[in-house]
Amino acid sequence: MPLAEINAASAREKSIRHGHPSTLHLWWARRPLAACRAVLFAQLVDDPSSVPEEFPDEAAQERERRRLFGVVERLVKWENSNDPRVVGAARREIARSVARGLGVAAPRGRAEVDAFLARHAPPAVDPFCGGGSIPLEAQRLGLRARGSDLNPVAVLIAKALVELPPRFAGLPPVNPEARARFAGGAAWSGKGAQGLAEDVRHYGGWMREQARERIGHLYPRAVLADGSEATVIAWLWARTVASPDPMLRGAHVPLVRSFVLSSKKGKRAWVEPVVDPSGRAWRFTVRSGSGTPPEGTVGRRGGRCLLTGAPMPFEHIRSEGRAGRMDQRLMAVVAEGKRGRVYLEPTAEMEEVARWAEPAWRPDSELPHNPRDFKTPNYGMTTFADLFTPRQLVALATFSDLVAEARERVKLDAGAGEAYADAVATYLGLALSRLADIGNALCRWESSKTQVRNLFGRQAIPMVWDFAENNVFGGAAGDYMVSLSSMAKVLETLPCQTAGISRQESAQGRITPSASLVSTDPPYYDNIGYADLSDFFYIWLRRALGSVHPDLFRTLLTPKTAELVATPHRFGGDREEARRFFETGLGRAIAHMRAAQAPGYPMTLFYAYKQAETKTDGGGNGATASTGWETMLSGIVDGGFTITGTWPVRSELGNRMVASGTNALASSIVLACRPRADDAPSATRRDFAQALGRELPDAIRRLQAENVAPVDLAQAAIGPGMAVFSRYARVLEADGAPMGVRAALAEINRVLDQTLAAAEGEMDVDTRFCVAWFEQYGAAERA
Repeated sequence: MPLAEINAASAREKSIRHGHPSTLHLWWARRPLAACRAVLFAQLVDDPSSVPEEFPDEAAQERERRRLFGVVERLVKWENSNDPRVVGAARREIARSVARGLGVAAPRGRAEVDAFLARHAPPAVDPFCGGGSIPLEAQRLGLRARGSDLNPVAVLIAKALVELPPRFAGLPPVNPEARARFAGGAAWSGKGAQGLAEDVRHYGGWMREQARERIGHLYPRAVLADGSEATVIAWLWARTVASPDPMLRGAHVPLVRSFVLSSKKGKRAWVEPVVDPSGRAWRFTVRSGSGTPPEGTVGRRGGRCLLTGAPMPFEHIRSEGRAGRMDQRLMAVVAEGKRGRVYLEPTAEMEEVARWAEPAWRPDSELPHNPRDFKTPNYGMTTFADLFTPRQLVALATFSDLVAEARERVKLDAGAGEAYADAVATYLGLALSRLADIGNALCRWESSKTQVRNLFGRQAIPMVWDFAENNVFGGAAGDYMVSLSSMAKVLETLPCQTAGISRQESAQGRITPSASLVSTDPPYYDNIGYADLSDFFYIWLRRALGSVHPDLFRTLLTPKTAELVATPHRFGGDREEARRFFETGLGRAIAHMRAAQAPGYPMTLFYAYKQAETKTDGGGNGATASTGWETMLSGIVDGGFTITGTWPVRSELGNRMVASGTNALASSIVLACRPRADDAPSATRRDFAQALGRELPDAIRRLQAENVAPVDLAQAAIGPGMAVFSRYARVLEADGAPMGVRAALAEINRVLDQTLAAAEGEMDVDTRFCVAWFEQYGAAERA
């Protein structure tokens, strides 16, 4: 595989926003499309060495391989993802290999290739489809695509990406403005789902105007110093609790992480707390220009009283929150001036308007008892409703109600069918769900960009002290139409030629259709609690789309009992019970994958879980291992697969959601697996160790030549090491007992260490230090 080009395209993709499918709706640990596209292509296209009748010697094979690499290198670039010449060339190569396997002539013309793939290529199946990256890229390559997941939010996202657009591809929009245009003689010339995207924009705009009429009074304009008015972008709030200083007799003081409003050069501004001469009261004012902003009043070790400087330990803050005594005070107002952002001091009127809001509906479901990922219950914010201000609840409920009204308008306009109205409503509901991510009371104000930052910067719901409440009619991030416009751009660029399916199914059940090309990104053991986190979106999607997709929204919250993650809090804190649950379920899922896998093609698994535990192997020796990797590999081996290839694809950036403080890799390790032969031999531990000694050093050198990061090398080496282990029916210890995966990993790591130590023995002191640094920290800075 041309890993350097795939890695570059995958990393670059993370910074692409406009029109990228990942912006349709947030999902955690989504695989880059470039990596999925390349892996699927490689699963389907023959390596020249397997076709000696066409490429009889190594030189011919290498020339053909380089030509195919060129196809991949062009294919993975984002700007080529909808280029018919580039995508068409990839489809021709796939059709050529599929035809070769069937013993028939390869199709030639574009239409013939597309028809051939739709009929003869194995359908692509992803039983853990998550955000839908793999089914989407299978569809782009001309394959029938099927994604399934237990999580209804994931299923809905995948449905919006791969199922709905092809169903309505090529249709003109039905909204009144479009009908008037066509009545004047204009012909519809749009392609793909552009007509659907136009209707999504139109009815979303109608929703926004209706919402403004109903709740616009809750979003007043700001009055500037010259008496003119300006649109408010955000209201910045500080939470408050009673000071622990007994002299203040329960007076509330602010909890503020940072007082900085703008750190932009030449536009610096900050909030300055002013203490009353009595020493018992305070207010906020806004400063700009030269000067030094004050330090925040709360940090990692607790807070301090603004009035007396008395320390406020977290236990005091938590007890105040749990007792219902945490409040909030308006800190500043951000408005859109003629020359950029304007920062205004809070007024009693602005604060009072916010308190007028009285939600008619509140999502009062309890937050999950998940202490790792959910921090607000420690401070008395125990329900989903507690994560929003009253004004935000009113706004989200209003837009939610309007989704159903817009759906009825679509049905009435031009006699649009029920299915089409449901499709438009689905995207309107997803835009509302996106709005919740940036319209809650846990959003930070980002002073470097002077904008509201959404909640899910990582896979957790943290506690936030000072927060930003945006204006849903402000014309900036947090405006419903901003979310909707971004979604419509995605719709316009989706591949729509091949049908796709997204279903809510457990991966532990039978996978259909049979003879499929299985490629999937299974859960990473206990890294991400998908169901717990996605409840944040589910509550709003269920309210807006419960009648549109009743099968997806049957339950009050997302299904959790059968979710395949090893989260101890679901098992009373019992880590061993959580491990057994995950191991059993994954083994069952992999067995079903093998039953569904098309003969002659490899199965591929993306995995990005780092080894980080030191455990004792069967011989009593300490060895680096990982329960996550061990469980995954045990499932593969016990499921009857042998690992035939490993591709470390750099699919992550350092600022990704799953990054700092988590046990995740900067690379996804893609494992290529084939069913193990029924007559596979057994081996002794000594046989296994000797085979590792012969084969693994060369494999490690190949990985290093492919620019695999040192911090990822140990994980990447698992593949070729397990390829040796998994080729045997069993590896026997000296006492005749079968060797487990943990012991095999220990042996693989031993050979890896020996290989690296031998290489390092030829280095000078400084180089050895650099190698050790990068193995431990990668490119991160450390003091």
